[in-house]
Amino acid sequence: MDYPALERAARRHAAAELRRHAVAELDRIVSGRRDLRAVRHPLGFVCLPILRDGSEGVCVHVFGVAEAQSDAPVPQVHSHSWDLISTVLYGWLGNRRMDVDDTTEAPTHRVFEVLSEPSGVDELRPTQRLVRCLPGAEQTSARGQTYALPAGEFHTTVVPDDRPTATLVLGRTLPGRLDLSLGPLSAPGHRMVRRTCDATETARIARAALRRIHESEP
Repeated sequence: MDYPALERAARRHAAAELRRHAVAELDRIVSGRRDLRAVRHPLGFVCLPILRDGSEGVCVHVFGVAEAQSDAPVPQVHSHSWDLISTVLYGWLGNRRMDVDDTTEAPTHRVFEVLSEPSGVDELRPTQRLVRCLPGAEQTSARGQTYALPAGEFHTTVVPDDRPTATLVLGRTLPGRLDLSLGPLSAPGHRMVRRTCDATETARIARAALRRIHESEP
């Protein structure tokens, strides 16, 4: 998979081209020609990690499947250490950017650093940084639309009406950036686990995503 070519396609909003790439990769998973495992993410989606190449990565994120459900506490407001550009394959996805100001007067949240281990454990460590967080602008993207979130921008992601949704996500990690989340001022550090799905679950998720991509085509 050619990451630079996919990134150029996303930046020119070539949704049909990106959808073809996603369909081809999902079909390889369903047929058994691609051996990868879906990962159940604490933020409430399933990640199919299509490409991991140094600082670059490509995933299909699938919302609204049983494997995505989680009972763990979820850090809704977060920021990435990587620039994100994402195209909606089907469904709708909302992103609300948050206005976060460093303050020592009347803070609302504490910043937590998220350290992800290869074992699938995310450790959330409280920092000394206190902030005031207020809702900012919300953007809802539909099938075929592309949106971008720069590294370091705090946001929260919402699936309208919890309808089935999938996105093709491209990410490029930036040197020196951290994955961060916001939590209560007095909350302790804690851990969350990203559970790896087995081969049967992974194929079922990929098959359902393929079906919905085809059903959404005009």
